[in-house]
Amino acid sequence: MFGTVFDIKEFSVHDGPGIRTTVFLKGCPLRCKWCHNPEGLSPNVHIMVNENRCVHCGKCFEGCEHEACKPYGRCLYACPMGLISLTGKLMDSAEVAQKVLRGKDFLSMSGGGITISGGEPLMQHEFTVDILKRTSQIHRAIQTSGYAKSEVFKSVISNADYIMMDLKIADPSLHKEYTGVDNSIILENAKILKRSGKAHVFRVPLIPDITDTKENLAKISEIAGESTVELLPYNPMAGAKYKSVGLDYPLSDHRNDNNEIDLSLFQNAKLL
Repeated sequence: MFGTVFDIKEFSVHDGPGIRTTVFLKGCPLRCKWCHNPEGLSPNVHIMVNENRCVHCGKCFEGCEHEACKPYGRCLYACPMGLISLTGKLMDSAEVAQKVLRGKDFLSMSGGGITISGGEPLMQHEFTVDILKRTSQIHRAIQTSGYAKSEVFKSVISNADYIMMDLKIADPSLHKEYTGVDNSIILENAKILKRSGKAHVFRVPLIPDITDTKENLAKISEIAGESTVELLPYNPMAGAKYKSVGLDYPLSDHRNDNNEIDLSLFQNAKLL
C-alpha cells in the first residue's frame, strides 16, 4: 500500500516514550495558525526552497528538460547551492516498515519504537494502519488531532499501543477560528479514546492568549478527566519554514512569551 511521507526522523526523543523513529505523513485537514510543520499541510508533493540562503541568481527559472521538473515551473537541480527540494515522497508501507524495523533492537532496548505523525496520519488512515500492522514487533504510537470519522479513529487506535492526541481549544467557535474546523468530532473521539483502554496522553499546545487562557485550560481539564495531559510550550520558531513552502505565517506578529500556567486547573489529570 502506498502513501505520501514527508520525513522519517530517527533518534527522536520527543514523540513518545524512549527513542523512536517518527514517520511524518503529508496532509492535514486542520489549518492551525501556529502549525510548525507547514510542509505537511498539503497532501501533495510540492517544491520547497530555502529562501533564507537564496541569492536570486535565477538559474532555476532558466528552463530545463527534466521530466521531474515540469510540474513545478523551475528546475529542481539547477541551484548551485542545492536549496531546492521536494517535500513529500510516495512510499510503500512495506518499505517504511522495513526502514523502521532495521533499528528494532535498539528502539526496543530504549523503550521506544515507531511514531506515526504528520500532517495528520488519520488522513492516510489505511496507509497508517498497514504500517502499524507491519511494525507490531515494536512499540507503536501515533500523534493525531483526532479529526476523523469515529470509525477511522477506532481503526487506527486499535492498531497502536500509545496515542498522543491534541486538545487545542475547547470552545467550538474559537476552535474553528484558529484551526479552520469545528471540534465536535474531536471531542467525540476524545471520549472514545478514554473508553478504549489504550495508553494515551492529551497534548495541549500553549499558544499565548489563544490556547493558554485559564478558561480554555479549565475546559480542557474537564474533557481530559483523569487522563494524562502534556502541556507543550509555544515554539517561537514555528514560522521559520513557511516562506520556503510559499506560505505566510498566520501568527507572524504574535508575541512569543508564554503566560504563567495555573497547574491547579488539572486537578484530576496526571501532568507529564
